[in-house]
Amino acid sequence: MIYFPILLPLVLSILSIFAWNSLRTQRVLAITGSFVLLLINFQVFLQVQQTGILHAQVGNWPAPFGITLVIDRLSAILLLTGSLVIFLAAIFSLSGIDSERARWGYFPLFHFLIVGVNGAFCSGDLFNLYVWFEVMLMASFVLMVLGSERRQLEGGLKYVILNLLSSILFLSAIGLTYHFTGSLNLAQLTINMRVISSQGIALLIAVLFLVGFGIKAAIFPFFFWLPASYHTPPITITALFSGLLTKVGVYALIRVFSLLFASQMEFLQPFLLILAGLTMVIGVLGAAAQTDFRRLLSFHIISQIGYLFLGFALFTKASLAAAIYFMVHVIFAKMALFFVAGLIEKKCGSFDLRRLGGLYRNSPILSIFFLIPALALAGIPPLSGFFAKLLLLLETIRLQKYGITIIALLVSLLTLFSMTKIWNEVFWKPPLEEGIKSPQTNHLTSPISMWIPIITLGLIVVLMGIFADPLINLTNAAAGSLLQPQTYIEAILGAGK
Repeated sequence: MIYFPILLPLVLSILSIFAWNSLRTQRVLAITGSFVLLLINFQVFLQVQQTGILHAQVGNWPAPFGITLVIDRLSAILLLTGSLVIFLAAIFSLSGIDSERARWGYFPLFHFLIVGVNGAFCSGDLFNLYVWFEVMLMASFVLMVLGSERRQLEGGLKYVILNLLSSILFLSAIGLTYHFTGSLNLAQLTINMRVISSQGIALLIAVLFLVGFGIKAAIFPFFFWLPASYHTPPITITALFSGLLTKVGVYALIRVFSLLFASQMEFLQPFLLILAGLTMVIGVLGAAAQTDFRRLLSFHIISQIGYLFLGFALFTKASLAAAIYFMVHVIFAKMALFFVAGLIEKKCGSFDLRRLGGLYRNSPILSIFFLIPALALAGIPPLSGFFAKLLLLLETIRLQKYGITIIALLVSLLTLFSMTKIWNEVFWKPPLEEGIKSPQTNHLTSPISMWIPIITLGLIVVLMGIFADPLINLTNAAAGSLLQPQTYIEAILGAGK
C-alpha cells in the first residue's frame, strides 16, 4: 500500500488529461479519486500505528542503493491530514474554479501537485525528496498562473524565482552531503554523518538545508514571495497552497534535521529561536496592515509558520509533538478561512474588507463558521489552536526561554486583533449601500459544494479541541520516534546497523 499515495494521484492526473474535453468527467475523477485516496491513507495510518514503519525498495534494489519509500508515524499523520483537505478542496473546486481555468488543465495539475506532496512525505532519500519538491514546484507554478492575468504572472514570477533559488541551495547541500558521506539514503546518512571529521563541514551542509527548506517554508527573511503571490490565483488554489506547500517545507526541516543534524541543533538553537520570533512578528504585523482578505490571511500563514519553526527550534520531544499537532491544526484552520473568504467573494463580489459588511445579519451560519477557525488561529480555548499554542508555550517556559514565550503570546494577541478586524469589517458593520452587489440573504442560495468544506473543517477544528488528549498522545509518539532514529535505521537497513 505504500505506493498508492503516489501512484493513485498520478493515474488520476493521466486520466484527467485523457478526459480533457469533458469537465464533468474530470470533476468526477477529482471527487471519487481524492475520496479513495483518503480511504487508502486512512488504512496506511492504521497500519503504521499497528505495525510500525512501512517501507519499500523501488525495483527491489536493496537499501541504501535504491529508491526508498518510507512511511512512519509523522508521514502517516500528514498523509491522512493532506488527503482529507485534498478531498475537501476537490469538492470546493466544483464551484470555486471557473470553467475556463478548468478547461486549461486545473484538474490534471491538481492531481500532479498531490503526487509531489505525497512523494515528499514518503521519500526515504535526499535526491528523491528534491525530485518531489520539483514536482510540487512545477505543478504549483502552473496552477498559480492559470488564467494568465497580469497580477498572476507577476506573483508567479516572484514565486518561481525564490523557489528556484531554494532548489539550487537544496541541490548544493545534496551534492556536498554525497561528496562527504557517499550516500543519499536518509537511514544510511544517519550513520555516515557521524563520521564527518570536520564539524564545520557538517554545519555548512546543515545551514544550506536550513536556508533551502526555509525558503519553501516561508520563514524570515525568505518569506516575501508568499504574500506577493498567494493572493493572485483563485481562492481554491490559494487555500490548497496554504494548507500544504509551506507545511511540506517544515516537514522536510524536521525530517532531515532529526536524522542528520541532531548534534548541530544545540549550536544552532539561539539563531533558530530568533528566526522563529521574527517570522511570527513580521507575519502578524504584515497581516494587521492589510485590507485585502486574501493578503491578510497570506501574512498569517507566515506568522503560523513561526510557531511551527519554534517547535522545531526547541527540538525536544514535547516541542516536536506540539509542532506536529500545530501543523495539523493550522492546515485545517487556515484552509477553512480561505474557503470562507472564497464564499464571501462569491456572495459579495469583493475581497476588499472596506467594501464588505452586514454579513452577520444576512448569513449568520457563515459568521459562525468564520469565527470557529478564526478564534482557533488566535488560540482561544477550547479550540484546537489553544492546545497547540499551550503545548509550545509550556515547553518554552520549561526550557526557560522566556523571551520567545512573551513574543508568542503577543503574536497570539495580535492574531486575535486581525481576526477581530475581519469580523468588524465583513460581518459586524452595516452593509455599504453601493459599490458592491448586496449580500445574498439566504445562505442556502450559495453553492453547496462551497459549504460542505467550510462546515467540515469548522467541525474538525472543534473536535480537535475536544479530543486534544488522544491526538497529543499520537503526536507524542510521532515525536518520540523522530528523536530515536535507530528504529528508523533498523527498519530500512536491518538490525545491527
